[in-house]
Amino acid sequence: MEGMRRPTPTVRVGRVPLGSAHPIAVQSMTNTPTADVEATAAQVLALHRAGSEIVRITVNDEKAAQAVPKIKERLLAEGAEVPLVGDFHFNGHLLLRKYPKMAEALDKFRLNPGTLGRGRHKDEHFREM
Repeated sequence: MEGMRRPTPTVRVGRVPLGSAHPIAVQSMTNTPTADVEATAAQVLALHRAGSEIVRITVNDEKAAQAVPKIKERLLAEGAEVPLVGDFHFNGHLLLRKYPKMAEALDKFRLNPGTLGRGRHKDEHFREM
């Protein structure tokens, strides 16, 4: 069953096109500690094999940020080119600056404006990201 969709531009998350001209993509999120490379990579693979086209992982601290490139390497070694979305809260502006390899390994950043700070700090943090 197809519903009405308003026209939207096409954007890509990794190799997955999103927008009104494309089928709705299935996205899921892991519930493992991202710093646990083996568990997170295994869960991303399981989600991908079950049909998830995009997978979100939390990047909530430095250990998680350091793990992201290793997770991406594990996925590519398994032949899984599933796009990874980094889910950031509160400290994303700091982690993205400090861990450029993490930023490169992610296909998209998910930022919650409600957790970027208040007032001018919110705007500054958003610009940094």
